[in-house]
Amino acid sequence: MASAAEQLAASINFGAFARATELKKRIWFTLGALIVYRLGTYIPIPGIDPAAITDIFNRQAGGILGMFNMFAGGALGRMTIFALNIMPYISASIIMQLMTAVVPSLEALKKEGESGRKKINQYSRYLTVLITAGQAYGISVWLESLQSSVGPAVHDPGWFFRFSVVITLVGGTMFLMWLGEQITARGIGNGISLIIFAGIVANLPQAMAATLELGRTGALSTVFIIALIVIVIGVIFFVVFMERAQRRILIQYPKRQHGAKVMGGESTHLPLKLNTSGVIPPIFASSILLMPVTLIGFAAGQGPAWLNTVAAYLGHGQPLYLILYVALIVFFAFFYTAVVFSPADTADNLKKYGGFVPGIRPGKNTADYLDKVLTRLTVVGAAYLSFVCILPEIMISQYAVPFYFGGTSLLIVVTVTMDTVAQIQSHLIAHQYEGLIKKAKLRGRGRR
Repeated sequence: MASAAEQLAASINFGAFARATELKKRIWFTLGALIVYRLGTYIPIPGIDPAAITDIFNRQAGGILGMFNMFAGGALGRMTIFALNIMPYISASIIMQLMTAVVPSLEALKKEGESGRKKINQYSRYLTVLITAGQAYGISVWLESLQSSVGPAVHDPGWFFRFSVVITLVGGTMFLMWLGEQITARGIGNGISLIIFAGIVANLPQAMAATLELGRTGALSTVFIIALIVIVIGVIFFVVFMERAQRRILIQYPKRQHGAKVMGGESTHLPLKLNTSGVIPPIFASSILLMPVTLIGFAAGQGPAWLNTVAAYLGHGQPLYLILYVALIVFFAFFYTAVVFSPADTADNLKKYGGFVPGIRPGKNTADYLDKVLTRLTVVGAAYLSFVCILPEIMISQYAVPFYFGGTSLLIVVTVTMDTVAQIQSHLIAHQYEGLIKKAKLRGRGRR
């Protein structure tokens, strides 16, 4: 039987949306903020030659620069003020999450609740500035060394150019971080995730047009394009199903007697997601594998012969690349799951509040049981991530598919869309509850 919340969600219609003025304001604010972000991806860094930058990035499209350029919505390929996008903040947040499991003082801050979380977020911002400044300086030095077929990438290299690049890129990343926080607070959805989402889908129409053009010229058959569309839709449905999948562990609370009243005795569920680590494993695995290929590409064949051999074996679709890709995804899936979820802490919290898993002793036995269940879920989740990320690689290398979305970007797009839709539905449900409460109050006053 459907719950009351599910029945109410099913009754949501466009009329309810039209009456939810607060929700409409939030959506318009989100759209406006994303438009500002997209405009910034076309403002170039001062002192560069855009034609030279385009030529260089076309040659490096298969490396880590191509992946980051996809996340940045083409801003890195155009070398604009948002070239680094929000990725330094993502890296800083991940580093802080990992450090909370290693550094005792940060772990204590995490357990303080809201105040501790604010301090950790502040530390993440400081670390973002340091990471962005280091990356921006490296980009400025790299730009000065670049030579393209149309000339040098930088008109007037020197310390002034480096300083201007660092200031511009740091300011652009910090502005995007602030913009993401504003979207989260005053808009709809998670602002940081929506910025990455907007960057990924920005070039989707161009990719679709290129695919249809290949079909028109005969490079791809009509049957093949239709099959490709069916596969993409099927993978999206599969991702949605797996991201919603969870194991619910029954938690029972004992009955307690306070005077003449009997309290407690209720039961609840502890939901464990099938994919606890999210999109972190594919991002880390892609970055580690594409880094040597990109560095070898910068050498332009001038290094030792063994470097070119390594680059060939680590190319997209090569067996060694696929094996290492899967191995790194599995490793980071287990590693990040261990960081974000502690069975021992969860078992201690349940024991503290009197909760227990039926048939399992509280304490260490409960922790061991949760760890066993989580390990099995992580095995399935890692296999799911590996399949979704490997499938586009095989299609690109074996069948020459002009597939724009990789596994990581597809996961980001689907999960962000699901989270945003869920928040819109929660706002509509809250609005309908408010309307019912107001009607009940008016009827109560009328009876008086």
